[in-house]
Amino acid sequence: MRVAGAVLAAGAGARAGGPKALRRAEDGTPWVEIAASTLRDAGCAPVIVVVGAQAYEAEVLVPDWAETVVAWNWAEGQSVSLRKVVEDATERGAEAILVTLVDLPEQTVAAALRVLEAATDDAVLARATFGGEPGHPVLIGRRHWGPLLAALDGDRGAGPYLAAHGAQEIDCTDLGGGTDVDD
Repeated sequence: MRVAGAVLAAGAGARAGGPKALRRAEDGTPWVEIAASTLRDAGCAPVIVVVGAQAYEAEVLVPDWAETVVAWNWAEGQSVSLRKVVEDATERGAEAILVTLVDLPEQTVAAALRVLEAATDDAVLARATFGGEPGHPVLIGRRHWGPLLAALDGDRGAGPYLAAHGAQEIDCTDLGGGTDVDD
């Protein structure tokens, strides 16, 4: 099954003092590169990185092998980024999308692989959980893209859709990396 990877990195990072797409790990590696590499190393192709706030500064941090998509209307909320990902994945013939966030620099390839194990067909709907709490990555099969897009609005992401449609929960607690970084 062809699974595209997607890194959502378009927000302004209001709680974090600026766009998280511009943040770097202690060793200097950009968070967008870490997130994109995690998805690539799990076997996703292509890997799509959605930037928005300070897009010009953010896109230079995206690795050359990943695709950068700019959500110019990023301020409308996370739904804009998800729409961009679905559009791009559709054009590339993907059957599913594995979505993660830029602010999970400790997320592991092992967690992505565990969620990908649920990818049996294009009707898959699965998400990582950490300590019983929903997290990322999230796997969305192509059959869900149309209904998901119809349900998206503003800054509301896929969470309500996943809950309403019984997304398979994949426990990744033992793998760590499920906590977003806001400071």
